[in-house]
This record gives sequence, structure tokens and C-alpha cells, in this order.
Amino acid sequence: MTKYKLSAIALALMTSVPALAAGQADSKGFVEDSSLDLFLRNAYMNRDYKHGADDKVEWGQGAVLTFNSGFTQGVVGFGVDAFGQYAVRLDSGRGRAGAGGIDFFMIDNNGDVEKDVAHAGAAIKARFSNTVLSYGDQQPALPVLSHDNSRLLPEAYTGTMITSNEIDGLTVHAGRFHAQHRKSDEGRDSGGLKSIEVLGGSYQFSDNFRAALYASDVEDRLKRQYANLNYVLPMDQNDTLTLDFSGYRTKQDKDWDGSGDRNNLWSLSANYATGPHDFTVAYQRSSGDTGYNYGFYQNQGAVGDGGTTIWVANSFWSDFNAEDERSWQFGYGHDFTQYGIPGLSYNFAYIYGTDINDGTGRGSGSEREIFNQLKYVVQSGAAKDMSIRLRSSFLRVSNNASAYNDDGNEVRIFVDFPMNIL
Repeated sequence: MTKYKLSAIALALMTSVPALAAGQADSKGFVEDSSLDLFLRNAYMNRDYKHGADDKVEWGQGAVLTFNSGFTQGVVGFGVDAFGQYAVRLDSGRGRAGAGGIDFFMIDNNGDVEKDVAHAGAAIKARFSNTVLSYGDQQPALPVLSHDNSRLLPEAYTGTMITSNEIDGLTVHAGRFHAQHRKSDEGRDSGGLKSIEVLGGSYQFSDNFRAALYASDVEDRLKRQYANLNYVLPMDQNDTLTLDFSGYRTKQDKDWDGSGDRNNLWSLSANYATGPHDFTVAYQRSSGDTGYNYGFYQNQGAVGDGGTTIWVANSFWSDFNAEDERSWQFGYGHDFTQYGIPGLSYNFAYIYGTDINDGTGRGSGSEREIFNQLKYVVQSGAAKDMSIRLRSSFLRVSNNASAYNDDGNEVRIFVDFPMNIL
């Protein structure tokens, strides 16, 4: 797991939508603490499959307008969060689009790719001390319920969430959501979710050590627990060694899979950062009766816990989460600031997985992926904070694992431009 990915997970574990201010006692008011942001994304994805699956190509322009109010003053403060999002299709690769592939846009009942997609939502919120209760459309970022923002538009969920920071260093989440809005569809309840309950939290024991524990119950699908331990060891000359353990335990419902299968998925990674370089080695293990299922699982239908709910080290294009799979990673990251190009970074990873059981009885299979990403963030001027991200993955799968995954080459070009309006 590269350093940038470790940092993103650490931040998400300590926060959740809606964003928390210092506390109700510090509230300046509904309007005074409000913000209005516009996020533009131009995204292109191309998946060139080598066997079995059809190639997928999609290109679109998306826009997300987000309003986060402050809280009214008083013992209990009230506020509103709202968003509106719209995306237009620029190209669908001559029909090579739709769910099951890239999933920027849905395919309608006539078999045509939708020309655009729009969705809006809002949530009301109340804060007492350092605890926020929110109800409505939200985008949770938790290890057992993580909305997918890896495509053109993000997912959203409708329900209730409590986020509490009453104890210094401790963040607690508890929530229940009863509808899922898929990223490529306009329907408020387009994800097939009956309900999901989540409970857990993270605690910062010291500046260097953090732990997290979460659980979820997806109605008529599965029950899942997650644990994380993260330790940062400072070294000489500002070098750091970061050790991270993440693990899931899942029990699927018999009414869903017919047998109540179980899965254990965990990873252990070490990242050494020195100057502009960081190096990562990681090991990941999947065991049990089945692979790790999450998000939208094609063979058994929607899980409903979000398209990025797999916070382990070896999750790239492939998640290396097949039944019985063992995988190893070597990663490298480079920051070009000291060479006079601040904002430019490069990340590479090689991941190799073995012992795959794809359910066909043909023996253990294997897969390997080469991941590359070049990213530049504009540092100043009218386009400040705009980022350009070029990503490619080369995935190769052995014949006796073809029922689990497919060979392919993937290219992603994302241009993101966040703007603060208010």
C-alpha cells in the first residue's frame, strides 16, 4: 500500500460526512460557517479485456455542487447539507458501456447507453457538544460502508448517521441506511439495498499509533467486521516507517448465497518514506468458503455496502480477493518537489496473487498486476488545485483462474477541479 493510500485511509477513519467543526460551543452560525463547493471531473476509462468479457470504454463530464451549512447557535445547533450532481456522456466507445464494466452511465430498457445522469439530495443535521446526528442523503466513508467516488459521479446513501468526537482522539460512528443511489443511475433507491447498519470507531492512542474497529449488517446479504492497526515509527532525517494491518471477517446469509459462506480477508503492509521516495511491501490473504464480496457482486446481485468497501493493501484494479488467494506487493512512490516540480507524483506497484480457487476445480490459479499512476496538482493561479491523473494497469490471469477474473489492460485519465465558491 503506497503512502498516499495509507494517508487517505487514515483521514477517512477519523472523519465522516458531514464534516465536524470544533464543537457546538464554537458555532458561528448557520450562514457564517457555511460553504459552497463545485467539483468538476472529466473522466475517461478504457478496459481492453483479452478473453471473455467485452471491452469497455466510457468518457464523460461530471459536476457536483455541494452546500454544507454551519450550525445555528445554542445548546443544540441545526443545519443542512445538500448536493446536486450531473454528468453528460461524451463517448461510450460505440456502445461499450454500462453496468458490469466501467459504469459511468446505465443502459436503458432499449439497450442504449444513457446520455446523461442527474441526482440531488439533502440531509438535515443537529449537533450537541461534539456529536452530530444527520438524516438524509449522505456519502459515508467508513471501512464497512464506503461510497464509491472512483468513477464519474459518487454514490450516495439515504439514512441516519451519528458521528461523535466527545472523547479526545476517539471518533465513533453509528448509522442505519435504507436506500443506495448508484453512481450511474438517477434512482434514489437504485442499488437494491434493503438496509445496512454500521457501528464502530477509531482511537488515536498517540501521535504514532491508531486503531479502528467497525461492524456492519447488510439485511439479507451479510454481516461483516473490520479491524485496523496503524503505527508510524519516526526515524532520522524525517524518515518514517509505517506499519498497517487491515482485516475483514464476513459471514454471508444463507438466503443470499445458499450456504452461509464465510470469508476472512486481511493485509499487512510496511511503508518506508525517505525524502522524495517511499517504498511499500505488503502481504494479503483471503481464506474461507468464498472470496470477499462487496459493492455490486455480479453472480449474486448487489451487496449494498459501497463500491470501495475493501480497505486492504492489495486493492488496485484487481482486489486480489479470490477464495484462498495469497498476494504480495512491492510498491514505489516518488514526489518530484525537490526537482523543482511541486505537485507532480508517481506511483508504481507490482502485485502477484497465487492459490486462487475459482470454483471450477481446475486447481490453484494465479494473477498479477502492474499498476502505474502519474499525477499533477496545479499549485497556483486560476487553476489552483486542479489535478490531472494518468493511471494504467496491466492484469494477467492464469487459465485456471479465469472464472474469477479476466486478463486486461486498463487506462484511466481523470481531470479533477475542485472550486470553493463560498
